[in-house]
Amino acid sequence: MRLKDKVCIVTGTSGYIGQAYAVRLGQEGAKVVLADIKPSKETEEAVHKTGAEWLSLTVDVTSEESTKEMARATVARFGRVDCLLNNAGIIRGPGMGARPIEEVDLDAFDRVLAVNIKGVFLCIRAVVPYMKQQGGGKIINISSGTWLHASRDRASNPHYVASKAAVAGLTRALCKELGQYNINVNSLAPGATPHDRRDQILAAGPDFEKEERALGRPCVPEDLTGTAVFLFSEDSDFITGQMILVNGGMETW
Repeated sequence: MRLKDKVCIVTGTSGYIGQAYAVRLGQEGAKVVLADIKPSKETEEAVHKTGAEWLSLTVDVTSEESTKEMARATVARFGRVDCLLNNAGIIRGPGMGARPIEEVDLDAFDRVLAVNIKGVFLCIRAVVPYMKQQGGGKIINISSGTWLHASRDRASNPHYVASKAAVAGLTRALCKELGQYNINVNSLAPGATPHDRRDQILAAGPDFEKEERALGRPCVPEDLTGTAVFLFSEDSDFITGQMILVNGGMETW
């Protein structure tokens, strides 16, 4: 177990990608905090089956008070917070499909940036005082490969792409500020990953990025979890400020 007794917060755990992260961390011996605006019983049960200690919290990542309470509750339960995985995110905002820039709803634009970048900022700000006090910690921010390569679909979703580029920028900025406190900040950038179970994804047929991937198959949530374990483990102690692409070998511009 590479993360035995590490206390790890994972945001956005109601979806299957967040669930996959949480389950893998539990399997690696971590104590897992499940943070989502709508907690998932399925995720709670899945993590419980790993034998890990866990805590489920209702958290709105766009609220400063909610994220501060997330950190306080974690420390109250487990005594510390070693790792934060900023996975919570949305693609287009409520009720919004793909749109050309002239038709992007401004409320949807604001909501995507509030969750995808402000939420990352607030969650980091909430845990940093505890990490400083205990002498270090590890932070992973989930970015995306969408800002490194474009397609017609991505070009019609500019607020999501911009938010994920901002996550990468925030990661670079904070690694400089927090490195002196032994806090590592990295980002993980997946290719397109359906929010479904592995067997459902592989049985669903062609993946729209399949032909672009060197490995020639869809990305499944479990493809992402090993990188998270590595970045939270002692093996990555001298790695910070980096963005790791987990995309099956897609070309980037």
